[in-house]
Amino acid sequence: MTGPDGPGTAAGPGRATGSGQVAGSVTAAGPGGAAAFRKRRLVVRLLVLPLLAGLVPLLAAPGAAHAATGCSGRPAKTVEFSTGELRVYKSRGLACAVTVAKKPGKRRTMSVTLQARGGHAVTDKGSYTKMAGPVTVNALNRCVRASGAIGKKSASTGWILC
Repeated sequence: MTGPDGPGTAAGPGRATGSGQVAGSVTAAGPGGAAAFRKRRLVVRLLVLPLLAGLVPLLAAPGAAHAATGCSGRPAKTVEFSTGELRVYKSRGLACAVTVAKKPGKRRTMSVTLQARGGHAVTDKGSYTKMAGPVTVNALNRCVRASGAIGKKSASTGWILC
């Protein structure tokens, strides 16, 4: 095909060039391709955003209590003491524990320790404002014990989840 610009070029609008493109089209998607793309993108946004907005409360609701503690699973044991409480959670083969202050705010020495029977104790100790932990141990078919302290006050569980 020979055009005014030489061999392999378009001889006019709407005719194929030597490179396989159509001369005179707005985009590679065809006439009106950019507008169609913008419409599809708008439709996707209008459908996806409400779905995501609807999922956020569903995802946050069951884990709201756990998000504050950092442990997942079901609450297994809570031991209160004068300055806070020790919380132990169980999920599948794991146990998790945190020590939470009753009055968060001021930095205090806090600690939490969790031990599976026959295993080593895992401890988180430091100066915290709200909670110590989470600490997690493998507790598949094993008893665990936990202890927590805030300042000079402390609490502990015996062997639980047996």
